[in-house]
Parts: sequence; structure tokens; C-alpha cells
Amino acid sequence: MAPIVTSVSPAQGTPAGGTPVTLTGSGFTGATAVRFGTGLATNVAVVNSTQITARTPAGTGTVKVTVTGPAGTSTQNVFFTYTSVAAPVLTTLSPASGPSSGGNTVTINGTNLSGAAQVLFGPNPATILTNTPTQITVTAPAGTGSVAVTVITPGGTSNALGYTYAAAPAPSLTSLSPASGPTTGGNTVTLSGTNLSGATSVMFGINAAAILTNTATQITVTAPAGPPSAVNVTVTTPGGTSNPLPYFYITAPAVTDLSAHLGPATGGNTVTVFGSGLTLTSAVAFGGNPATAINVISDSQLTVTAPAGSGTVQVTVTTPGGTSSTGTGNPHYTYLGAPVLTGLNSPNGLDTGGESVVLVGSNLTYTDSVTFGGVPASFAAISDTQVVATTPGGPPGVVSVMAHTPAGNSNALPFTYDPS
Repeated sequence: MAPIVTSVSPAQGTPAGGTPVTLTGSGFTGATAVRFGTGLATNVAVVNSTQITARTPAGTGTVKVTVTGPAGTSTQNVFFTYTSVAAPVLTTLSPASGPSSGGNTVTINGTNLSGAAQVLFGPNPATILTNTPTQITVTAPAGTGSVAVTVITPGGTSNALGYTYAAAPAPSLTSLSPASGPTTGGNTVTLSGTNLSGATSVMFGINAAAILTNTATQITVTAPAGPPSAVNVTVTTPGGTSNPLPYFYITAPAVTDLSAHLGPATGGNTVTVFGSGLTLTSAVAFGGNPATAINVISDSQLTVTAPAGSGTVQVTVTTPGGTSSTGTGNPHYTYLGAPVLTGLNSPNGLDTGGESVVLVGSNLTYTDSVTFGGVPASFAAISDTQVVATTPGGPPGVVSVMAHTPAGNSNALPFTYDPS
């Protein structure tokens, strides 16, 4: 079957010939000639059975385009028009250099640039992005050294402007912030260094991070998840792969117990926190309130000064591995109001002791000691408003009775020892 021609692009060119064109159709394998009217095209290249590239011969007017192959010559009415169009003229390139990998945008300024069929960087075609009579933007192809940039339009081939392929400098990392994070990932990490523009990947070990921002000196990424370990962080740009910096994946801390679980609503008391993964603790919170004076004793123990608060709250620890969550153990802390005594029943007894006295007041549930003149008495907390104590005995006279809870000492009430 004879070749079939369905289109020629561009469909017009300069009478002087030399316009690069692409023919599409079928049956092109083994084609022996491409004619524009009676003129033979030059630089004919059969790309495949459906495409041929060539340069037009000189000519005038509108002529039929045909392809001749082993089975004959095409007969379709596909035409090419010779038109006197001013040749393109180039004035500037911006930028006039770029990476050897290509991929950067180059703006070409000049005149008579409409209908650009090709933009060549040396022998390599660029991808045309926009085209007006005075400006063309392209994506530069890969290349090396210094090359001539030319534009081909129906008016012919432009003058050449120089473009230099420069090997991109290798990226270099100087710091990571932070240099550690949770095994779940998701935290933002800032990489600082030089020659970081155009980063194509940031790797945490074998896992790729999501790039958020990228400048020549800084990249921010969302860290991927990883097992508890140290991994190398590297950046890859057109200039190569950077030096590695270590990043540490840390297991989230756990709080399993406290000493004590009770304290005054005013805070200020020392609480010991027990758990695991506590070494890098940066914050301890009682509910939503931050504790102070954090003192890490070991990976399983630290002490803090409790903040003020109310009710029962969860104590959490924050490290680069994250914030602890409720798990095994008891990480809860209860704030207590200071104990208050309002009365004794009765307010006197024999100096030999052994008598029951009811202490009446409030916030007495967690009473842990009762003293008569500083002497401890045996006692039992009956409710939040009553404690029954057994007098320890003492010399005749008046002594102060006080109750103590984890929230502190109560006020004192007088008790009289009567001589026996």
C-alpha cells in the first residue's frame, strides 16, 4: 500500500526552504523521497511508520506534499504554503546559563518569533512553553558546555545566542533542626546548608520526606515515619547528593506512676514521675498546666515542681519522640484543697489520753496525720468533714490540734488536757 500523508507541521515556511517540518500519516517505512510540489525535501528522516521529519526545499506558492515509498506515492491533498515571512531575530536569553541536567525555564526575547517550530540548544530541541512575536519561553534540554540557541519559524532560522551549561555544585548540609523526632514522623524538620536549590529528594535513611519549601540555603520537610534508630539524612539536587547528617527516631515516652498522686491546689510541691523514654524530656504538664524545675534523673525517672491546678488531671511528658498518652500504670494527679478545722468534739480530755475526739472541718478525706501539741495521734478519716482521733495524752494544759493532708497542715484548734 502506498504511503498516506495526513498532515504536515508547520504548514508554511520561507520560500528559501530549510524549514524543519514533521509529516504524519502511515505506511512511511522504507520511504525513499519526500516532495514539496516537484522539489525534493532534504534531511529526510523516517522516525517510524507514522512520522517523518525533513527540511523543505526552496519553492513558491502552495504545493502538495507527497511521500514516495516502495509501494508508490501518496495521493492525499496535504499542502504546504511558501510565504515571505521575516526571519526571526534574537536579542537576549534569560538566563544565559543553566544546569547540565536542563529542566530550567529560559526566556528568549527578539522579533518575528511567531509560529516558532523549534528552539534548538545546540542540536537539542527545547520544549516550547509560550510563544509571542517578541518572546518565547522554553524548558531547556540537557546538555554540556557552550551551545548556540536558535529559533526556527516559517521565516527561517534566527541568529544564534550563546548559552552555557554549568555543572551544578553539589549540595552540602550543615544542620538539621530538630535532629530527632517521633517514630510516627509527621513533624517538620529544617535542613540548612548550601547549594540546596532544585532539590529532587530528601531521604531519611531509605524513606523519602515530603518537601515543603526549598531555597538555596534551606529546605523544610515533613519527616517520614521510621523505626527507633539513627538514620542518615541526605539531599539530592541536580548537583548530586549531599553529605549525610544523623537524625534520631525516638519512641514516645510513657508515664507509669507518680510519687505522690496528691498535692495542694496551689502547687509548688515536688512530684517524682516514673516511666520510660524520659531522658530527652523537654516538658511535663499537669493537665494543661506546665510543671517547672524539670530534673531528669534517668530514662525512667524525673522530678518536677507541680503547678497550681484543680481536680484530677493526667500528667504527660513530652520529648522529641512525642507526648506520652494514657497506657498502663497510673499517671493521674489529684489537686486537694488545704484541710480546714472548724471544731473539736470534745475540746478537752484527761491528760492520760486514750479518749476519742472528732475533728470537724473540710478537705479531710486524705488526712495522713493528726497531732496534739505536736504529738502524733492515732486516727481514722471518716469523711471529707470528719476525722476521729484518739488523744495521745500529755501534761495538763492547752495544746494545738492540727490535721495534715498532702495539701499541707490545717489551722490549729485548742484542746485542753485535764488533770486526771
